[in-house]
Amino acid sequence: MSAAEVTKAADALLAAERTGEPCPPVRSLLAEGDIDAAYAVQRVNVERGLAAGRRLVGRKIGLTSPALQAQLGVDQPDFGALFADMAVPDGGTVAAGRLIQPKVEAEVALVLKADLPHRECTVADVIRATDFALAALEIVDSRNADWDITIVDTVADNASSGLYVLGGTPVPLSGLDLRAVRMTMTRDGVSEPVSTGTGADCLGSPLNAAAWLASTLAAAGDPLKAGDIVLTGALGPMAVAAPGDRFEARISQLGRISVQFAQTGDTA
Repeated sequence: MSAAEVTKAADALLAAERTGEPCPPVRSLLAEGDIDAAYAVQRVNVERGLAAGRRLVGRKIGLTSPALQAQLGVDQPDFGALFADMAVPDGGTVAAGRLIQPKVEAEVALVLKADLPHRECTVADVIRATDFALAALEIVDSRNADWDITIVDTVADNASSGLYVLGGTPVPLSGLDLRAVRMTMTRDGVSEPVSTGTGADCLGSPLNAAAWLASTLAAAGDPLKAGDIVLTGALGPMAVAAPGDRFEARISQLGRISVQFAQTGDTA
């Protein structure tokens, strides 16, 4: 792909984010199935964010569900960047109009205390480098119209990142079995869950997902660093968020976490 084509796709996604009007799927601007080009698009907008003074605080992992990988025709996850200004406080409110077409998923977040520079990172490396785990919600969003995405569209679009919520109770990994954690997410206090799952539903374990990310970033020359936040991937299906919705997730051993979406016309 030429630099001009990559920049054109990045421009379209950035304009969609700024205006709140989704763009046509950017795969029409890139070579079919060209994941490297899609990551090049992602890097353009990450670098623009850094140049504008945004603070990079970690990464998110997407496509950790085998079913979703099969749907998009890939055999591995993807990743995107997390900025500090994407964080929403636990129990906080997302302002109306801040996102275009949000969905919510519950995850395990890891916060690192050491770098992970190895190209072949093991789960043991991840455990040794992790300071603590937190319950988390990722609020995914797509700048591509109608969530009409392939792997190229979502990678270019910062892995469909929107916002994220971190719980406030850090839990050390010692004695914590992340494969066995169980998640239930509800909407508006209704007892019937909108999403359920376990740690094993995330690539077999959130630690496996984190090891994949660490290896991938190290191979690219941009390794995870001490202090980074890693959103390890959804523990269950995404739930569509509408104005006025409130979501609460309970993740065993990690606690509860919630977020509210403002009514249209309200501010947060």
